[in-house]
Amino acid sequence: MKIEFRKVPNTEKEFNVTLDSVNLEGIFCKISSTLIKVDAKLTGNTNVDCVRCGQEENINVDEKLDFLLSDGIFSDAECEDLVIEIENSTIDFDEIIESEVSSIKSDYHVCENCLNQDSNLEQEI
Repeated sequence: MKIEFRKVPNTEKEFNVTLDSVNLEGIFCKISSTLIKVDAKLTGNTNVDCVRCGQEENINVDEKLDFLLSDGIFSDAECEDLVIEIENSTIDFDEIIESEVSSIKSDYHVCENCLNQDSNLEQEI
């Protein structure tokens, strides 16, 4: 789902976007001429690789996401919120889901088999 930055309302608007088996659902609204606030929940499941044995494992995704979208470069050093800078004044929620799933996949995952082993060494397949 794509939406132009200038078309985002000042009042909260609900959204629900699904990409593959992951769903992003929540609300968004414009809080200034260059910032949009997003409160959402990322749910579903995705495949990740075990860092020890390389086996693919399907995990459940259930994360709360609160962030700001900036129309262009964001320069407020005192802001403590996560800020995602968007290009071309177009918000692409599919791209946000892809980015969040990629972040989850790059995290350190150990499968159930490796957790139950006493060995601390990596295995070759």
